[in-house]
Amino acid sequence: MPRNFRTIYEFAHGRIAILYFLPSVAILLASMPAPAQSVDFFPASHDDAQHEVWTRITIPPGHPVSPVAQWHIDYAARQIVCDGNAGHEWLRFNREFGNFACHLKWRFTPVTTGTPKYNSGVFFRNDADGNIWHQAQTTLAGGYIFGVTPVDGRPKSFNLQKEMTENRVKPAGQWNVYDIRCVDDTCTLAVNGATVNTVHVGVEKGYIGLEAEGYRIEFKDFKVKELP
Repeated sequence: MPRNFRTIYEFAHGRIAILYFLPSVAILLASMPAPAQSVDFFPASHDDAQHEVWTRITIPPGHPVSPVAQWHIDYAARQIVCDGNAGHEWLRFNREFGNFACHLKWRFTPVTTGTPKYNSGVFFRNDADGNIWHQAQTTLAGGYIFGVTPVDGRPKSFNLQKEMTENRVKPAGQWNVYDIRCVDDTCTLAVNGATVNTVHVGVEKGYIGLEAEGYRIEFKDFKVKELP
């Protein structure tokens, strides 16, 4: 053994292990998946006209949106309120996601007259216009996934309401927690802490958004992470 290696071995026994194992550590670190990256839905640069954070899109797409501003985005409080008084549309967050985990809270404002049919939703894996869409339904009848997804190259409707494990949605006026997770083609919806639906969709990336459909609804506590 050369003198320099013998000296290391005799006087710094641990160093030889470090020298031999460092390349292995480098290979191990390189093969590890990247850590989850958080995405801010309420960035400080939201006033930049060149980089619009949210976009209103009619349902179905292709029509002008109402001049009535039914969406109210509070960047300081990190909340979004929809009045539900300016037609059927969705508010798209202008960034595509592949694998992700999305956490948020929502609640309807109680209606004290008539028989309200509260309706809204959280979109995920949508295309830019919403022709292909997947939604976590927000209704007092339960939280479940439905939408239009590609199957063999053609859009196909699906509805998992009957496959919903249980109705875990709380009454109007109370906060509900949704956790939506998509990895590859598999997406799950958890309502107030328990998974109620799992679905295999026909796309592996898309947009997240919120739905306006006639009722006032609040959204808060957005936490979105891009997953490996």
